Amino acid sequence: MKSIFFAIIAGIVFTLTSCGQADPNKNIDEGKVTGNTYTSQEINWTIEIPDGWTVRDKETTEIANSKGLKAIEQTIGGEVDYKGLKYLIAFQKNQFNIFQATSEPFELEYEGEWEENNAALKSIVYATYENKGIQVDSSATTTETIDGLDFQVYSFKIYGPKGEVILEQIMYSRLINGFDFGVSINFNNDKDRDELLKVFRNSKFKKD
Repeated sequence: MKSIFFAIIAGIVFTLTSCGQADPNKNIDEGKVTGNTYTSQEINWTIEIPDGWTVRDKETTEIANSKGLKAIEQTIGGEVDYKGLKYLIAFQKNQFNIFQATSEPFELEYEGEWEENNAALKSIVYATYENKGIQVDSSATTTETIDGLDFQVYSFKIYGPKGEVILEQIMYSRLINGFDFGVSINFNNDKDRDELLKVFRNSKFKKD
């Protein structure tokens, strides 16, 4: 199964903190941060980190994702192999408004395999929220083109106990250069949503 880490179960785990280090390159597994620009050599991807947003501490990301992983493993009744997962760049304004990108090697064994896995991931994340007693809605899966590349896109709305929307997530994914590349955009207000979408939609992918 493809990596599930880019789909953080943030509706379950509200333990995030903003504690970026002086050197943001210590918080990524691949690529480089220069000034406000992150570049991934493996994905051939460049994105600008918006002003006022902090590169997220890697340890914080790993702790939050570990809790989300355990919840997902309970849903599927088994373990998830994430040995090849790489944290690319993650930045946040606060505990609710977060951008995170990851990659994982994905070797196709048959045509359509990646699409099948992406659909399975969506169903598993939805079921995990439900298993935790969290009310959630999901959107249809659509396609969006960014810098000439087509991404599969879907979203979740997470509701509080009174039926109010407390968090939304937009998931982008695509197979690039043999890597399952995923982006998770978490937000609780329109302003931060629009800013995160803008920087991702303006990011660049170098074509070979």
